[in-house]
Amino acid sequence: MFDPKQLLDQVLGGNAAGGAGGLGGGLGGLGGGLRNAGSQVKGRLDSLGGAGGFASGAAVGGLLGMLLGNKKVRKATGGLVGYGGAAAIGALALHAYQAYKRGQAVQGTVPMSATQVAEVPAAALPHAQPAADGAPFELVLVKAMVGAAKADGHIDAQEQRRLFSEVERMGLDSEAKAYVFDLLTKPADLEGLARCAATPEQGAELYLASRLAINPDEPSERAYLDALASRLKLPAELRAHLDQQAGA
Repeated sequence: MFDPKQLLDQVLGGNAAGGAGGLGGGLGGLGGGLRNAGSQVKGRLDSLGGAGGFASGAAVGGLLGMLLGNKKVRKATGGLVGYGGAAAIGALALHAYQAYKRGQAVQGTVPMSATQVAEVPAAALPHAQPAADGAPFELVLVKAMVGAAKADGHIDAQEQRRLFSEVERMGLDSEAKAYVFDLLTKPADLEGLARCAATPEQGAELYLASRLAINPDEPSERAYLDALASRLKLPAELRAHLDQQAGA
């Protein structure tokens, strides 16, 4: 079985982070890789068409960058992933969930700084626990981001062939590559994704990961997010906190 954490890092465009008690070591390695990812993949994104604005506006590489390469600039995506990839997604989702549980108003919630993100223990992150079916939750996040990135239907047969070629260059082992190819060819299963969330915190992280690959100003993508939030049974206040963290 391939390493789910490593695959998630590669989807986000960073190198696999070394293990540590907290997020400091992981953020250092992964964050650095992500910050450099824009320049590293710019040529590849340009080959996907219309990527110049994206490459200059967001520091996202890896599979997510390829999937979003010919879409509108994702400023929120670049900022959030630049915080430290998977570690940041988990920390920000947890922060939003805790603010919601305290009954704190969205307008009064201060977004986390990179330092605060780094101080969250790795074991406290939602994806540190397995999914409801016992599988690694990192794989659920990969499914969520790939499905959300395809929500507007821009990945046609020609685009899919280009993505397959790029995945071939990512250095994945055969099992991980087959897993990614399968995700690229299958439609998103929102019901299945929602069932994977074993805790409310995991539901929050799953939504936030999907939000990374969505342009909420596009009706089709907003409808996808609405459908996902409905299946996750996210309270409106919690969703507002998550959107605020992503937008910040």
